Amino acid sequence: DPCLNGGRWIGTTCLCPPNMDGARCEFGATTINLTAELGPFVTMMARVTNRDFSEDMVDASSPRHRRFAEEFGRTMDGIYRNISGYRGIRVLGLSRGSVVVNYRVQLWPVPRNATLKHRALELLAVANAAPQPRNCSPSAALGGVGGGVGTKGPLTDGLASPELCRRHAPANFSQFYFPYRTANGLLCITNCTLNVPGSFDCHRG
Repeated sequence: DPCLNGGRWIGTTCLCPPNMDGARCEFGATTINLTAELGPFVTMMARVTNRDFSEDMVDASSPRHRRFAEEFGRTMDGIYRNISGYRGIRVLGLSRGSVVVNYRVQLWPVPRNATLKHRALELLAVANAAPQPRNCSPSAALGGVGGGVGTKGPLTDGLASPELCRRHAPANFSQFYFPYRTANGLLCITNCTLNVPGSFDCHRG
């Protein structure tokens, strides 16, 4: 297995974990975007009843997990498309029964006349009202029932702390990342990240 840093060989190439790069997963990503992590979000659960769970779906780097997460994301984008402030979802974990999905719904800041709890109830109602597929074949659309399990407002403390980036960076490279504020959000960068103050050309690594 030629892959490094948790990469997985899939016959012709290495499938790298998040924030790893290179033909053999030998490099840390030059930029890690934490903007989505800092906004308000609602944590939800869905039970997908027309898919079968397999143990390799627990591993977020496995091809089966990635394929399922991509399909689930497209499905939920369609369900939540009319929710005000909806920015997308991120699958947090998969488990048995048929497939239980824990996922995070990312939101834009909630207006003053609304609350995050109200937005969570709105998400739950829309998910539960989504039409269920009649066909249970593997080619049918995902079918399931959503349930809200928690909410959280924006993370504003410690945005300048290197520890914030080190929690999200690949373990072998975490010491080299530090936060960098932009007009649109927060990035974790290294001295090899181009077009930022103090960067230099690291060539290939």
